[in-house]
Amino acid sequence: MSAVGNASSSVLTTDILLVGGGIAGLWLNARLRAAGFHTVLVEKIGLGGVQTLGSQGIIHGGIKYTLSGGLTGASEAIADMPSRWRACLEGNGELDLQGVRRLSEAHYLWSPGSLVSGLAGFFASKSVRGRAEACSKADLPSAFQHKQFKGKAYRLNEVVVDVPQLVERLVALGGDAFVHAEQLLPLREGGVLCGLRADGIEIRAQRVICTAGRGNAQLLSELGISQPQQQVRPLHQVLVKAPNLPPLYAHALGAGTKPRTTITTHIARDGQTVWNLGGDLAEADGVARDEASQIAQAQKELADLLPWVDLSAARFATWRVERAEPAQNSLMRPDNAFLHCDNALMVAWPTKLALTPNLADQVLAALDEQQISPQANGQRPDLPQPPMAQAPWERLLP
Repeated sequence: MSAVGNASSSVLTTDILLVGGGIAGLWLNARLRAAGFHTVLVEKIGLGGVQTLGSQGIIHGGIKYTLSGGLTGASEAIADMPSRWRACLEGNGELDLQGVRRLSEAHYLWSPGSLVSGLAGFFASKSVRGRAEACSKADLPSAFQHKQFKGKAYRLNEVVVDVPQLVERLVALGGDAFVHAEQLLPLREGGVLCGLRADGIEIRAQRVICTAGRGNAQLLSELGISQPQQQVRPLHQVLVKAPNLPPLYAHALGAGTKPRTTITTHIARDGQTVWNLGGDLAEADGVARDEASQIAQAQKELADLLPWVDLSAARFATWRVERAEPAQNSLMRPDNAFLHCDNALMVAWPTKLALTPNLADQVLAALDEQQISPQANGQRPDLPQPPMAQAPWERLLP
């Protein structure tokens, strides 16, 4: 990356310009740098984004998409992601994520009563062997080591990562790529996109990649581009904070094909424990509830699912987030990471945290196919840096 002029009228030249500092942009930036490309990543609000830092951190292997008792496109597209992530966390993968805390080596699926025989048989079948296994009483998570627990649990081969630490590590791997800018405008030569003007700074690049999550739609509109279209699927998550919450990483099985609720445990900066509640609780009916009603419903669910856990000193909050994805028929959930290429512009959504490595594979393959190779010299100008974003529990339950 090279620059001329002062900060208010700089002209930068880089290989790849990324817009958006959530998991997609941060991971892709690190992969591109490891491949020898010079990059600039522009972020408007804070590194870590909105969706990413609110993520429950589960590196899905697709088992939660098999609750109908069969394999699906979604379950198979994501099946090898846990092993990809584990290799990175151990320092043997495409990125070195050693030092990022693994909150849990496994995620669990549990039924408060008993699993229906068909589903239990499916989990014991060859098709999911190695991805899910029944837990004996001794192997249950500590939250289930209670005489009142009468259910059945399966251990899923899905590591849970500390997302704020993951963001910090990816930022460290990203070097001097990051630039803070409020306004982005297209930069064209002969009617062809050749970069962006970020708060008056011209950033010229061989390729511009939109990795801004929900912000992709606004960015495409500002660029005068109508495709690809975006859809959003809203969530209304619940946060529970207390000094002595037991660690729990589990889907509670309900009557339908979605988890009744999904509980993950996070460590706040003050050392207290936070539960992040998602699953069906946070979806359609939860989105329709106001904060007080959603908290009341969460308290009712927890009293029913985990009546032995003392929540008398717990504090509750809710937060809303929209999952941004490429538009699908009937707002269906995409199965795979998504990349759209249009001349010098790429538009990307990982669609799930776990699929981020797959998205990076697609981008690198597209650059190779388009014969884009490193060319910029990498000199770094003195430009404003974006701040780090905060996880929702740090903002709402300090």
